[in-house]
Amino acid sequence: MVGIIGIVVVFVMVFGGYLAAGGKLAIILHSMPYEMTMILGAAIGAFLISNNMAEVKHTVKDIGKVFKGPKWKPDDYRDLLCLLYELIRLGRENAVALEEHTENPEDSAIFSNYPRIQADRESVNLICDTLRSASLNYDDPHQVEDVLEKRMESNLHHAMHSSHALQTIADGLPALGIVAAVLGVIKTMGSIDQPPEILGKLIGGALVGTFLGVFLAYGFIGPFAARVKSVTEEDHNFHALIREVLVANLYNHATNICIEVGRQNTPSHIRPSFNDLEQALKGLKQAAA
Repeated sequence: MVGIIGIVVVFVMVFGGYLAAGGKLAIILHSMPYEMTMILGAAIGAFLISNNMAEVKHTVKDIGKVFKGPKWKPDDYRDLLCLLYELIRLGRENAVALEEHTENPEDSAIFSNYPRIQADRESVNLICDTLRSASLNYDDPHQVEDVLEKRMESNLHHAMHSSHALQTIADGLPALGIVAAVLGVIKTMGSIDQPPEILGKLIGGALVGTFLGVFLAYGFIGPFAARVKSVTEEDHNFHALIREVLVANLYNHATNICIEVGRQNTPSHIRPSFNDLEQALKGLKQAAA
């Protein structure tokens, strides 16, 4: 909703201010289809040249983040802590029983209590692979921690590709607007023998190209890239929480301490409150009793 409001504000403020100053939309509307075809067509072509099909699909899909916002909500972070609590507690009580859940998480009774997390393949794999590694009795927990860190860095690098691709388009749009404007000037020079009123319209139409390139770059594509980056970084906190809790578990801290370490390392605006989490964990303990 906020993204849509932002788009409306950009249009209203730019074109509203233009009209209020006495500008006329006729020349812009007349030239826009041709200028937009050149600018956006060239931008899309350049985007296709610089990305493979998987990256193209990934970027197009991630544009939805501008309007949807982060995938993981505060309740999901609480549920994740509860899930990790159950798994760690079970692993310390019965390591063999834990293997049933880490080897087949899609059929796990524990994972099925948290369907949103269970449906996220990377989160489930991150949890199961780390718990599986811990069961191999590594002499140095730093080994597992290093593997986790590199894996998450790789995941974040891949997830950030969409924002980088969009920012590259935004950086190129002003130059493509100039290309369209230059072509408009060339067209105008071919009609140099025409009356001033006609030349004025041709020159105005050429300048629409420069306007659209800058307008699209700084009014839309650039902000889209920034928003996709922000949402991607916030969703990365979900995996960071998994790392914090499971690394604490590697050092054999008490289960409650592991969970509290994860809670306190979660950004404040999505961090479950201590009392809320405590109530949720009490419910798990009562259900297990």
